[in-house]
Amino acid sequence: MSADTAQHIRERRAQRLIHRAVHATRMGWYAGLYRLSRRLTTPTPAAPGVAERMPPPAQLRADLLALIEQDLTHIEAGLYRMPEEVVPGPTALRQAARYLADLRAVDRRRRAGDGQEVFRARGDRRLPRYYLQNFHYQTDGYLSRRSAELYDFQVEVLFGGSADLMRRQALAPIARHIARRRQAALRLIDIGCGTGRFLSQVKSNWPRLHVTGVDLSPYYLSEARDRLSSWSRVSLVEGAAEKLPYADCGFDIVTSVYLLHELPRRVRHAALSEMARVLKPGGLLVLVDSLQRGDRPEYQALMDHFPSAFHEPYYEDYTQDDLSAVLRAAGLVPAAVELAYLSRILIATRPAGSTPFG
Repeated sequence: MSADTAQHIRERRAQRLIHRAVHATRMGWYAGLYRLSRRLTTPTPAAPGVAERMPPPAQLRADLLALIEQDLTHIEAGLYRMPEEVVPGPTALRQAARYLADLRAVDRRRRAGDGQEVFRARGDRRLPRYYLQNFHYQTDGYLSRRSAELYDFQVEVLFGGSADLMRRQALAPIARHIARRRQAALRLIDIGCGTGRFLSQVKSNWPRLHVTGVDLSPYYLSEARDRLSSWSRVSLVEGAAEKLPYADCGFDIVTSVYLLHELPRRVRHAALSEMARVLKPGGLLVLVDSLQRGDRPEYQALMDHFPSAFHEPYYEDYTQDDLSAVLRAAGLVPAAVELAYLSRILIATRPAGSTPFG
């Protein structure tokens, strides 16, 4: 064995140890906050017959560890870089304090089964009715700066620190698609971009890629602008997924992360059709969202409990919706479904030479 080979092996082992250690720290931090949250609130009891079918904690841990190993495999294959912000940073304690301070209001809504507070407070006719919800029973729904500043932290606590990790798996099909292509010539659009969390992962890996984010919340877009301010070739636009303000075939890559389960079926199908419409021939569509029925039968009880526990009025319908059929009707070719712990990644393409719906 040459000296260079031995050094490479040592470096790879060190990288693996670091990767596992930082993720263990991350998961421990957020899992601890999740357990504390349950002690401070009144969880929604599972329906009869559901609690008995819940996956055991050992299985959840094993599947999460498998996802961490998959992430490391992608990094070692050069599909994307090792993320810099894995271990909670210097602001984590302040974020945790704000999160815990908001729990009382969240718990009040959960106990009352009230996910309509934001609609009663605003009744904003400029926004679609389906959007005026306290999704996750969160304060202000998606319609305040406070909500935008708390959202990513809340989601990480809910998923025990795995949300960024699951989201990051969408970078792998993007990396394969743009390999040997000139970044600066490509355009990516993220539908329902929220606070720009996924777009920041994209830009961290492909800084010369032109990216566009579309979201209905001006507050979340403001947070996204702050997060993405150090990069150029970024455009953020207020708009609805079901009525995108772009011409046909304008983007090489279309992504959407954790949006579809928060849309009623009619709107969900319209949004998928719009995503297909703006995708260029030869382009790539990557959808990241919750597991659907049949993806992992051992997790079905979690999926059955989720809508009532976290006010997700359209989630159950989403889990049974044939998204691939909708995409095929819009002229796309579903290529693969990849599972990432509690998430699924649906990958589709538009055949070269085709046009939307034809």
